[in-house]
Amino acid sequence: MGNWIRLQTSDSHELDAYRADPAGKPLGGVVIVQEIFGVTGHIRQVADGYAARGYVAIAPALFDRSTPRTELAYSDVAAGKDAQSKVTPQMALADIAASVAALRPAGKVAVIGYCWGGTLAYFAACKLDIGCAISYYGGMIAKLGTEKPVHPVLYHIGDRDMHISKDDVAAIRRLDPDGVVHVYGGAGHGFNCNERADHHPANAALALDRSIEFLRTHLA
Repeated sequence: MGNWIRLQTSDSHELDAYRADPAGKPLGGVVIVQEIFGVTGHIRQVADGYAARGYVAIAPALFDRSTPRTELAYSDVAAGKDAQSKVTPQMALADIAASVAALRPAGKVAVIGYCWGGTLAYFAACKLDIGCAISYYGGMIAKLGTEKPVHPVLYHIGDRDMHISKDDVAAIRRLDPDGVVHVYGGAGHGFNCNERADHHPANAALALDRSIEFLRTHLA
């Protein structure tokens, strides 16, 4: 459904991004923010899924600043962490901001992120001009977050996530008292991804339903 495009950021960096468009008039735009494994087949599938539901979707290749077109296996965590360590949150936000700008003709824009991208979605809600953000298992929010988002955020977290403790969930609630936090019973880290061992189809479907409703509310 989608195709690769090129974007340019405010600091003159050029990057690849996967873009998927709906068949009819768009309901808005969504930036799909990757995990530490790159713009994988799953991330492209997520973008295609939102396009099928009426949203223009762009998934920027955030590792292009160091290793262009990185796409790792989900077992290659060490390489993913190494690639992620070379991209600061400020760099990633510049790439996300370029994606938001490219989506403006579609209407209001949301940022939806997974894992590392889930943390970046929180930062986007703090720093960028967007309609809302959706964070799936953003494991570093409790550790790196210092401010209340200025835009609405929906948080999806599994109660068996080894990277997000109950104390972390409490910290997120304190950090963003207006945020909507859903904790999913029996779900581990990465429960939305059908290519990972922790995939939980029922919770993934419920989280998607809640995400679509959140978009309808805040991108209308």
